[in-house]
Amino acid sequence: MITIISPAKTLDYQSPLLTKNHTLPQFINSTKILIEDCQKLSVENLAKLMSISEKLAELNYERFKNWHSDFNLENARQAILAFKGDVYEGLHVEDFTDKDLQFAQSHLRILSGLYGILRPLDLIQPYRLEMGIRLKNGDNSNLYQFWGDKLTQHLNSELAKSSHRTLINLASNEYFKAIKPKQLNATIIQPIFLDQSKDTYKVISFYAKKARGLMSRYIIKNCIEKSDDIKSFNLEGYQFDSKRSTDLEWYFIRNHQ
Repeated sequence: MITIISPAKTLDYQSPLLTKNHTLPQFINSTKILIEDCQKLSVENLAKLMSISEKLAELNYERFKNWHSDFNLENARQAILAFKGDVYEGLHVEDFTDKDLQFAQSHLRILSGLYGILRPLDLIQPYRLEMGIRLKNGDNSNLYQFWGDKLTQHLNSELAKSSHRTLINLASNEYFKAIKPKQLNATIIQPIFLDQSKDTYKVISFYAKKARGLMSRYIIKNCIEKSDDIKSFNLEGYQFDSKRSTDLEWYFIRNHQ
């Protein structure tokens, strides 16, 4: 069983490292191609392409310019420690043990516009390149076309090693679109998180993002390898709702007092 999550725009390269153990991204040659394309873009081009401010464009221009093919703990850090944001707030890796990190390394994958797919301990250098960006590369007009079947094939090869060929999709729609479900040799479970809003329940973006991290944390901390065991997820008040759920869409609801 593999769980997938999205990366984050916010990065942390200042706080102390939880571990020095690390691995290298598996699609580094593809990443180099994208870096070369990004290094050709001006600050103005980046601002327009990414719909960001000039200040942010300048920051990422420098990031692409200073990117090195040699990765080490001085110019990079592990993906699970570098990404911050709502999902990673829920994941709360700060108290992970070596056992937790080892389980995560085998069972958690982070989709990335620049790196394709990352294991938690893969080193990454600071970047911003969202999967939905229309970055041209040869005949490819966007990153979905650039990555093509690579990510799906890679997941298939990893899932083939598991006794439970299940993918738990906790990634955003933007990133999950990089996977081709019909080509994936696995059962895809889609958890959906609903929060109470007045007299009804609905997806509230901030809470839903954090809940994806919370569920990832629950899976890792409990070493879950069978999808049915996820139904007992109960962090921060969420409960499985069997009435709303279907075979592949599992609803978790939370009341607000």
